[in-house]
Amino acid sequence: MKYKRILLKLSGEALMGKKQFGIDNDRLMQYANEVKEISDLGVEIGIVVGGGNIFRGVQAEQGGMDRTQGDYMGMLATMINSMALQAALESIGVYSRLQSAIEMKEIAEPFIKRRAVRHLEKGRVVIFGSGTGNPFFTTDSAASLRAIEIDADVILKGTRVNGIYSEDPELNPDAKMYDNLTFSEVFNKDLKVMDMTAFTLCKENNVPIIVFNMNKPGNLKKVVTGENVGTLVEV
Repeated sequence: MKYKRILLKLSGEALMGKKQFGIDNDRLMQYANEVKEISDLGVEIGIVVGGGNIFRGVQAEQGGMDRTQGDYMGMLATMINSMALQAALESIGVYSRLQSAIEMKEIAEPFIKRRAVRHLEKGRVVIFGSGTGNPFFTTDSAASLRAIEIDADVILKGTRVNGIYSEDPELNPDAKMYDNLTFSEVFNKDLKVMDMTAFTLCKENNVPIIVFNMNKPGNLKKVVTGENVGTLVEV
């Protein structure tokens, strides 16, 4: 394996599959099977899931709701997705632990770095819910923070496109895809990889990012075994 310990970031929207809202069970099971495949190879896996398929704090703010309240609602949405992913993983025999940045002792462990690392060392998939536990921070920031805390080799950002493009490839089919970029090039080209807080955390702590198409079966395994899939961002 090229990467022994990874942090996989999945968007909430990815879990919608072909639906307009909520969770598509077929997509959920596809992701669970992809994770199982690399777990069986001995890869240590942490996962952060967004909540955009259910609720976003910025939506609340646009509707006149207090942003802080809306962000906490969004954190609860990430927990719904995390619980669904955990159930899918355990239905196919993958041992997992769900840790929450907000205390929810009936359904999840509190996030404790040492405990999370110990679970990883024992071969359990660790799902990190509730973002960072703070309003005004995205789940991208949570992914960067958790990756640094657990000393992950790389952040794998699973998306519905093949990598990082010069423009949105869904709007411009002639957009150029990049195979490799430095953090400085991403800044200079103003490419949308992650929000600035998350991206800066990765840059300052020298954590590489790979953006790839999670919806293409087999891509996750290809990435962790070192195949040239997606776009690599590094120093």
